[in-house]
Amino acid sequence: MSPRSASVNEAMRRRSRERLLQATVELVEERGYEATTLADITRRAGTARGLVSYYFAGKRELLQSAVHRLMHMELAAALEREPRTDNAQERLARAIDGILGLTQRHTTLMRTHMASILQAEGFIQCPEQQKLASLLGGTMADWLAAVEPEDFEDAEQEYRLLRALLMGATVALLLPGAPMPLARLRAELFERYGLEWSAGDPPADDGIGPTTASRRPAR
Repeated sequence: MSPRSASVNEAMRRRSRERLLQATVELVEERGYEATTLADITRRAGTARGLVSYYFAGKRELLQSAVHRLMHMELAAALEREPRTDNAQERLARAIDGILGLTQRHTTLMRTHMASILQAEGFIQCPEQQKLASLLGGTMADWLAAVEPEDFEDAEQEYRLLRALLMGATVALLLPGAPMPLARLRAELFERYGLEWSAGDPPADDGIGPTTASRRPAR
């Protein structure tokens, strides 16, 4: 039997890594972070135990990479769903709704993730985080170029602000005992960016009603 080509080996490694990330999402949601062991994850993924240490420094890095992969996948799906659009405002609305919706659907996972990144080490610069940053940052840059082209050079700062606002909204949604309503948080974000309430994926029975959020605070 001839040895596998480099491309085949690379594809197999990529699939193994993705299985580990998917298994981490599933198990943390089912059992919680502390009750999930690396051995549990490798068994669920059907991979060798040594692959975890080959790809990741530990369980915390594995968790962050797994959540960033999920966020990237959900954001990409929101942006590319039918009907496809190049409208920058609609795409930003979809991005905001994608992150807020993911937080509500994956409460345990996102609460664990936020606790992890608020530790001293902060964000782990993994490939999944970089893909997420590229997609969300590109969406922000497209919106800024369409709405305020004279400020296009501020795209990086606007992306960082959007990321901070979404993180704040995520914490507010997850706050035990006193969560903020999604519709209220969405209204604040849509107002800042001048997005129509009907854009993106508006929540049903939101109690706020259609609005045009046309006022943006001075930067």
